[in-house]
Amino acid sequence: MKFALTLVFLICVVGLFGQTKTTQALDDKYDGLSLYFYKNTLRMLNQTDDKDFDELIKDIEKMKFMMIDKSELKFTKQDYTKLLTGYKSESYEEMMTGRYDGRNIDVYLREQNGNVKGTVILVNDSSNLYVLDILGKIALDKAPTLFKTIDSSTDIGSKIKGITDKKEKAEKRAEEGKDKNKEDN
Repeated sequence: MKFALTLVFLICVVGLFGQTKTTQALDDKYDGLSLYFYKNTLRMLNQTDDKDFDELIKDIEKMKFMMIDKSELKFTKQDYTKLLTGYKSESYEEMMTGRYDGRNIDVYLREQNGNVKGTVILVNDSSNLYVLDILGKIALDKAPTLFKTIDSSTDIGSKIKGITDKKEKAEKRAEEGKDKNKEDN
């Protein structure tokens, strides 16, 4: 019985330290959308039973998805540079930088004995920062497919849409308030 309890405790402790300290610090500092996925929940996203998607997620143990509204939370270019420095300090190496669909993408990997243990994918545009912190690995050329699947998932997509709709409504109200103040003066 003690052995079973010790084993469960160790599994829980190892699970707590799966994501990077840099991602956790980012999540603590900025109040954005944070979602956790495990292999089973990622499989549930595959509602069309796409075998390519199953192949894509086969080496992912767990994943944290974050979305930060940069303008609302005052996330600057300097903050992004510090974020990249944080990943490098945790032995992540820059593997790829590019653009996709008008967004900048940075991919970092952490290897141990030649095996990829962690993957961080950052998607950065003018208004939002998206972070995928993966315990495990994915084929780098398939990363856009993973983002597309997460975005098109009914539940997750509606959460993301709800956040962006709230932002747009708040901006519209603020603009209307400015227009009304001008009319009053």
